[in-house]
Amino acid sequence: MVHFDISDDLSGKCQPMKIAHVAPLHESVPPRLYGGTERIVSYLTEGLVELGHDVTLFASGDTRTSAKLVPCRERALRLDPSPLKSETAAHLSMLSEVRTRSQEFDIIHFHLSHFLHFSFFEHMHERTVTTPHGRLDYVDLAPAYERFPRFPMISVSGSQRTGLADANWLATIHHGLPTELYKPVFEPSPREPYLAFLGRMSRDKRPDRAIEIALRSGLKLKLAAKIGDDDRAYFRKMVEPLVDGDRVDYVGEIEEDKKAEFLGKAAGLVFPIDWPEPFGLAVIEAMACGTPVIGWKSGALPEIVEQGVTGFIVDSMQGAVASVPDLLRLDRRRVRAVFERRFSAKRMTRDYVSAYARLIGASAEARAS
Repeated sequence: MVHFDISDDLSGKCQPMKIAHVAPLHESVPPRLYGGTERIVSYLTEGLVELGHDVTLFASGDTRTSAKLVPCRERALRLDPSPLKSETAAHLSMLSEVRTRSQEFDIIHFHLSHFLHFSFFEHMHERTVTTPHGRLDYVDLAPAYERFPRFPMISVSGSQRTGLADANWLATIHHGLPTELYKPVFEPSPREPYLAFLGRMSRDKRPDRAIEIALRSGLKLKLAAKIGDDDRAYFRKMVEPLVDGDRVDYVGEIEEDKKAEFLGKAAGLVFPIDWPEPFGLAVIEAMACGTPVIGWKSGALPEIVEQGVTGFIVDSMQGAVASVPDLLRLDRRRVRAVFERRFSAKRMTRDYVSAYARLIGASAEARAS
């Protein structure tokens, strides 16, 4: 993959582009609380603006961005207190606005799930790119994509492609974070060492496994997690009875400005997923803090965690518990160094610029032939 540095980008080797980003309306960009997709959209759009591109962001009105904002709903859906709201209608309205303005852009980059936008933009598929941020093994996705096979796609991991192996994949681009976002902590909390769990309080993320790992390892566990409406029954049955406020502490859904301290002071992050995780943003957030990770061998985790360097990939509870002593001995400075080399927002942004340039070049060649 070709990489453009800033000087190349602004000196004419890659001319500034007019790029539209279309974000989900579930959360603001960036989100106030949980919201991995919208967080990545924010880092990417800010990075593109910094590189000199003309960026327009279609998102909720409570978004904060240096791009040109087109507010498509007054506020993000999840934090809107109205009891009567339609996720489908909100997104259809946004897509209509994007289509109306589509000729303004060289590239339209969609971050929506389940290909909702495909039928709106079939006539100009070659000027679009789609990054699906979720799993792709739903039974209806492959038949749907077969109806729109020309839409270019960018995966967030190699593993994510499994559900749609024959799609028109343009690139795989791992997520990245601004290196200045989290200050690394090279000495975790000495008085009260704890393991951290960060994510959704869901059966897929398996906080119950995290609790067992901590208890069997003799360490405290702090859980910072969103509880969605679909997850409440699981939480009440499998997690809440084990939360005692001492050895196992649920601290709620953590805000962005509290995340660095929560992760940085942890001895390690436990990420014991039970689903084909497309990426795992919390993993690189922990690495940015210098905090190593124990993750399950599922989805993208083997691509993200370097065994014995930034953490350990395991496939059993016994393996997870056995790896804790080794986790505590890992070099946190090296964890941070790997993060800076592999998972910076600048690297991610330049990889997307490279993909856009190839897409525009291919489109121009097709028109000329």
